[in-house]
Amino acid sequence: MKTDDLIQMLSSGPDVAPPARPARATALPLLGGLVASAALMLAILGVRPDLGLALALPAFWLKLGFSLALAGAGGLAVKRLAAPGASVRLLPLFVAGPVVVLWAVAALALWLTAPELRADLFWGRTWRYCALLISTLSLPLLAAALHILRGRAPTRLRLAGAAAGFAAGAAAAAVYCLHCPEMSPVFVGSWYLLGMLIPTALGAALGPRALAW
Repeated sequence: MKTDDLIQMLSSGPDVAPPARPARATALPLLGGLVASAALMLAILGVRPDLGLALALPAFWLKLGFSLALAGAGGLAVKRLAAPGASVRLLPLFVAGPVVVLWAVAALALWLTAPELRADLFWGRTWRYCALLISTLSLPLLAAALHILRGRAPTRLRLAGAAAGFAAGAAAAAVYCLHCPEMSPVFVGSWYLLGMLIPTALGAALGPRALAW
């Protein structure tokens, strides 16, 4: 949003929202970012060969649901932070909820597993590159989210950038589920979350410059 547009909006009254934008102004960049992320995943990783079998396992839907829930929370944060003065008090609860649920499942899995096997639940086979791959897949989505925010009126630029990065990381984690062979909730609650936090930090670093009016 241009500075003149913001001044006009604020001068109209304290309860005036930013002017409505066409839905395609948000939908098209998001769709483009999602398609680019999926294409990047297919190009460098590919879909896991036993995806059909994985779809029948509750553990697959748990990690996908976890990623999508956090993507939704991140998207809500982006929407709230796109407008000046919007309340963000409940946003930490929306983010923490899926994490607490998954960590509870992970704690139960650790408790039910023999002590000598618990380390495998955490490290899996792909811990060395899981978070890096998720953060790489998030880059097109982060660019799309920042582009959308630039058309709005965020005032907390670093926080808005962090929200964009978190939403992008969580959505990328959902895309990565189609490749990732890991099924342990302990692994997902650790390395997937780290993969989301890397673009969060990147978005926070870029926000003040990328979103400046």
